[in-house]
Amino acid sequence: MISKKSLAVALAAAALASSLPAVSLADTDDDLDELRGISAYSEWQLVKNDARRNIKAWTKREDGKSVRSFKLDYLVDAPFMTLARVYLDIESYTRWFWTVREARILKKVSPTEFYYYVQHDAPVTLPDRDAVIRVTVDPYTPRKGYGALKLKAVPDFIPPKPPLVRMDAEDMVVKFTPIDKDQVRVEVEGFIDPGGLAPSWAINAVQRQAPYYTVLGLQRMVQLPQYREAKGPLPFNL
Repeated sequence: MISKKSLAVALAAAALASSLPAVSLADTDDDLDELRGISAYSEWQLVKNDARRNIKAWTKREDGKSVRSFKLDYLVDAPFMTLARVYLDIESYTRWFWTVREARILKKVSPTEFYYYVQHDAPVTLPDRDAVIRVTVDPYTPRKGYGALKLKAVPDFIPPKPPLVRMDAEDMVVKFTPIDKDQVRVEVEGFIDPGGLAPSWAINAVQRQAPYYTVLGLQRMVQLPQYREAKGPLPFNL
């Protein structure tokens, strides 16, 4: 007999799966491997190759973790400063970042360090998530040739906000390398753990899709005049 707890998990998984973009048959086979307890890929596997938009995405199973890491490599047709303005405008994340419904700065530590708070919508039947992220900035220099943001979740930075579930990880490194005055290469590598009750196969399905759709939003944002025509200093020293 199926227990009430098992039934609840199954219903939550079904609701989460129904809210996702369509996934390929290869994705489905990989998910079935996880359900069978098979250790899937330990090397980077290409899951998206959008040549028209210059976006590539990979996932990888890490040893000892049920949730995969992800990696992105893409080009943005905008000057470095325009891209930096979008990324550092935290409040704008509601306009382009995957399922973000609130984002705001919590604390400015220095020109190269800050904390921000973010809320993510979750599928029906699952509680929404929130996270506190510590960001350290590695500023661009001509000698180095790139700038970077290092993001690390700090779940205990502020008290929980029930019924929201605090995310255990929303960690990533974002590297910005100018190709020329109007194009930037962006490389992202990270790991997301939403915490709480959510089946790993469904989390992994989101993790395969969310980075790609976030990049599409970013590519749209960098075309807006408020970022392209801005002249003031950046809020942080990227």
